[in-house]
Order: sequence, then C-alpha cells, then structure tokens
Amino acid sequence: MKTGIIGIVLGLGLAWSAGAQAIDNFVFGFSPRTGDAFVDAQLGDINVFAAGNTDGFIDEVVVGFGAPRYLVREYYYDRRWAPGDIYYACAIAYHLGRPCLDILRIYERDHAQGWGVIAQRLGIKPGSPAFHALKGHVGKGHGRMQGNAGRGGPPAASGKGGKPAGGPPPGKGQEKGGKGKGNGRG
Repeated sequence: MKTGIIGIVLGLGLAWSAGAQAIDNFVFGFSPRTGDAFVDAQLGDINVFAAGNTDGFIDEVVVGFGAPRYLVREYYYDRRWAPGDIYYACAIAYHLGRPCLDILRIYERDHAQGWGVIAQRLGIKPGSPAFHALKGHVGKGHGRMQGNAGRGGPPAASGKGGKPAGGPPPGKGQEKGGKGKGNGRG
C-alpha cells in the first residue's frame, strides 16, 4: 500500500515536471511583454494549448494567418520557439500584410525588447485601431482555440443571455422592405 502511494506521488511529480519543462523549455524563455496584460495572458494560454494539441496549434496558425506549415513546424520543433511567440509573430504579419518569416526574424533579433516595442516599431501603436484589431484576433482561432482553451473552459458567449453578439440572423431584420422606417428610434 505504502509503495503504491509513493509510486503514484512520484509518477504525478514526474508528469508535472515534464509538462512544466515542455512549456518552459523555449529558446528565448517566454516573456511576451506586449504592453497588454490580456494579450500576454492569451499568448500564455496558447502555449498551454499547443503543449496538449500541437497539431491543432499548427493548424490554427496556418489557417488563421496563412503561414506556411513547414515554417510553423520549423520554429516550433526545430528552433524551440514558444507557441505564443510564433502565433503573435504570424498575427502581426497577417495584420500588416507581410510574410510571417519577416516578423519571426525581427523578433529573433530583437526579442529582448518584447513584442510591445517591436509592434510599435512596425507601426502598431497602443490603443490604435490596428492594435485593437490585433488584440481582437489573439486567441480567436477557427475552432479549437476559441474561448479559453488554455484553461479548459468553453468558449465565452459575447452577447446577452448566452447568445452570440451581432446583428440579426440571415433573413431577419428588414423583412417587409420598409427602408428603415419604424425600426428603431430614428
């Protein structure tokens, strides 16, 4: 009985340390310093998601930002980059209309400055529409990373009463062709 408990404790300790090592054994460590606590937390969640679903992470970056699959795999497996850094580099590249490789190279050279400084240098100023567009994209994958994937929670509803936010469903709204009269406070 005592040997069984010791074995379980040792097994759990090894599993925990292996998971921590996999998450923290990145070439630059992981300290995104985007200048926004929410974005930093989302990038950390992406690291956790990728540790448990590497193929899903790679798919999200390829589909979401048009990054070449070989490039994402190279930076993740061969160069040991943090998934959050790969994701953010490709997100910035996508929003600027540049190749992901350009932004990866800039971060490789200037990572000590953090993502916030690099994004500003590239023209994405804090509080600007470009920054808010980028911030709104982080962690909003095309399926698997939606919601709070790193914490295991379901996707959060963004509208009232658990319904999605946005306009009326297709086919609803101006059903009678009233050109907007009587629809609202106008």
